[in-house]
Amino acid sequence: MSIAELPKVAGKLTVNAPLAPLVWFKSGGAAQYLFEPKDLDDLQAFLRDLDPVEHVMPLGLGSNLIIRDGGVRGVVVRLGKAFAKVTKTDDVTLDCGAGASGILVSSTARDNGIAAMEFLRSIPGTVGGFVRMNGGAYGGEVKDILVDCDIVLRDGQFRTLAVTDLHYSYRHSELPEGAIVVAARFKGKRGEPADIQAEMDRISDSREASQPLRSKTGGSTFKNPDGHKAWQLVDEAGCRGLQIGGAQVSEKHTNFLINTGDASSADIEDLGEEVRRRVKAKSGIDLQWEIQRVGVAK
Repeated sequence: MSIAELPKVAGKLTVNAPLAPLVWFKSGGAAQYLFEPKDLDDLQAFLRDLDPVEHVMPLGLGSNLIIRDGGVRGVVVRLGKAFAKVTKTDDVTLDCGAGASGILVSSTARDNGIAAMEFLRSIPGTVGGFVRMNGGAYGGEVKDILVDCDIVLRDGQFRTLAVTDLHYSYRHSELPEGAIVVAARFKGKRGEPADIQAEMDRISDSREASQPLRSKTGGSTFKNPDGHKAWQLVDEAGCRGLQIGGAQVSEKHTNFLINTGDASSADIEDLGEEVRRRVKAKSGIDLQWEIQRVGVAK
C-alpha cells in the first residue's frame, strides 16, 4: 500500500521511519509507516479507514523491545503528548494517558498523596505498555492497581475493559488482538508524600546500584521461571559478559543484554538465544523471553 492509499490524518504520518532512535537498544530497521495521531479521534478514524489487512503495531518508549533489522511492515503507531496526561479523579485514583511514563504517573501520585504506585517509578515504559504486559517491579504489578483501561480496536472502535477482562498473568494480558491502549485508571491508597518519595528514592537507588542503566539495553531479558531467578540461571550457566558481535550479557546484571556500541538486532537476539541454549544445557530450564521481538530479519 502506498502512502497515497492510506487514510488522511490530522497528526503525522512518516514513510520509512527509522525506529532505532526510538527504542532503548538503538538498533533495528525502519517502520514502513510511522503514525503519530493528533488525538483519539484521529487514531480512531485512521484505524477505521485503514485496510483491515494492514498490520498495526503500537510503540511506547521501546524499552522492552527488539526491532529486527529488516524493520516493521505496516503501520507503527506512536502515541505522543496528547496521550500523556495524568489527572486525579478522586482521592486515590489517577486517570492516565497511555503515553504517560512511569515516572510521571508515580510523581503525580506522590504529589497527590496516593501510595502503592511507587513501583512504576522503576519501569522504563509508558502506561500502554504497563497495561499490556502487566508491568511490575519491586513487589508491585499493574494488576494490583488497575481499575480499567480504554482501548481502540483494530477497526477503530472504542472500548473500556475492566481489570478482570484482561485475565492477567505474569507479564501477560489477554487484550484483544490488535487493540491499542489509550488510557487507564490506576487506584492506590492514601499516603504521605514524604513517605512515598522515600520509597521512590529507595527503589531508584536499588535500581541504579543493580542494573546497567547507562547502557543501551532492553531491560529484563527473560521472565523469572517459577521458583528461580533468571539472572542467577544465566550466571550459573557461565554467561556473564558473553558477547556476540556488539551485543553482550551485562557484567552488572546478567538478565540484561546490552548494545556495546554497534550491535545489530540480530546480534542481540542471537545472544539471547545462545544464553537460552546454555541455561537449558546447564539447568534443564527453558528460559522464556520477556523482551518483545518484532519485525523481520534482514
